[in-house]
Amino acid sequence: MMEDWIEEGIEKLEAEYGSVPPPWVIFPDEHPYSLCWRMGNGEAHIEIWSVWWEAQNYGESERIDYFRRWMPPPRWLEWTIDAIWEDDESDFNEDVGFKRIEELGFGTKAEFEKDFDDPKWAELDSSLDE
Repeated sequence: MMEDWIEEGIEKLEAEYGSVPPPWVIFPDEHPYSLCWRMGNGEAHIEIWSVWWEAQNYGESERIDYFRRWMPPPRWLEWTIDAIWEDDESDFNEDVGFKRIEELGFGTKAEFEKDFDDPKWAELDSSLDE
């Protein structure tokens, strides 16, 4: 049984967006490893999204279509790969995932690494310590 706050969150997001958007739509200026996802509203969104995502029972092409609607910033490509092919155990590894995601036009591993490792994320995190 789904918790009430999750069900309410799904209903609210579906009413506003027509679906439950991925994390970067709701919090566009956050890094995938940000504290945002481990506490407060960010953590709640990840939980809501995860429950909703599982309930969709999308096949591969539907998952790809979903992310085409909500194109991920490069720093979110690894997360997107996991979301699309999480159940694919057939010799799947990071290189295969990035090759697939690039072929689909989402971005490259080099773009991911550049954005993911951009020093601006460390600057943003350190500003929280002040």
